[in-house]
Amino acid sequence: MRNPVGIISMQFIRPFTADSLPFLRKARALGFDFVELLVPEPEDGLDPAEVRRICNGEGLDLVLAARVNLRRSIASEEAAARDGGRDYLTYCVEAAEALGARVIGGPLYGEPLVFAGRPPFPWTAEQIAARAKRTIDGLAEVAPIAAAAGKVFALEPLNRFETDIVNTTSQAIEIVDAVKSPGLGVMLDTFHMNMEERSIPDAIRAAGDRLVHFQANENHRGFPGTGNMDWTAIMRALADAGYAGPVSLEPFRREDDRVALPIAHWRAPHEDEDDKLRAGLGLIRAALTLAEVNH
Repeated sequence: MRNPVGIISMQFIRPFTADSLPFLRKARALGFDFVELLVPEPEDGLDPAEVRRICNGEGLDLVLAARVNLRRSIASEEAAARDGGRDYLTYCVEAAEALGARVIGGPLYGEPLVFAGRPPFPWTAEQIAARAKRTIDGLAEVAPIAAAAGKVFALEPLNRFETDIVNTTSQAIEIVDAVKSPGLGVMLDTFHMNMEERSIPDAIRAAGDRLVHFQANENHRGFPGTGNMDWTAIMRALADAGYAGPVSLEPFRREDDRVALPIAHWRAPHEDEDDKLRAGLGLIRAALTLAEVNH
């Protein structure tokens, strides 16, 4: 089995601070190969050397998830925000080096929408073109920095309700091909793909060797196997694309269906989820293995 399978740290706790380090061992005990950790903020108080010591001792790898925002936006019309975006992405490379991670994924352009409390804006065609150019120019500046450090940024398309910069695999491919750096690849998340792609398997195959990170998430963000995703077809497409990289799970809690519950917001677990996590991990691993042996 080629692909390591991991879990995002938000499954357990947020923010991930110095007091959260036991969750690294917990992730390994559950059977995961890596943890997808949000790039630490200074106030998190994490000691990179201690994180690396624990991960090395557990045989656990790390993937990083960038935390961009409107003040860290390479796509912004504001020069200060663009500078903030480039500075932050450079910091992400430094954090990856300190933590021993290679992949830094996420919506690197830094323009969150509704879930961040910002409504869509009716951009003109000229403004849209300018935003696209700024995104490409910004990534072209930081991707070589990542490549020189042996790291790679993973550009993630989000659905139309979460960004208006990169929504589809084809858009991510266009940007990666324009930047032309080994420090930038494509990251795909099946939750977003379920809304925006005509065919998830076809989009995966189109990404091909540009794909550097993959998130296997249900259509409703629940635990794998509780939604309608066709994991057999999805993993066959990963095999067709020759993808041997990390596959992470990001199941947010959906078992509470009270009216007016803010499901767009992270909530801490209120029950023991270990069995659900093990079952989801087993399903994804089985689908990956079947895809590989039948390829």
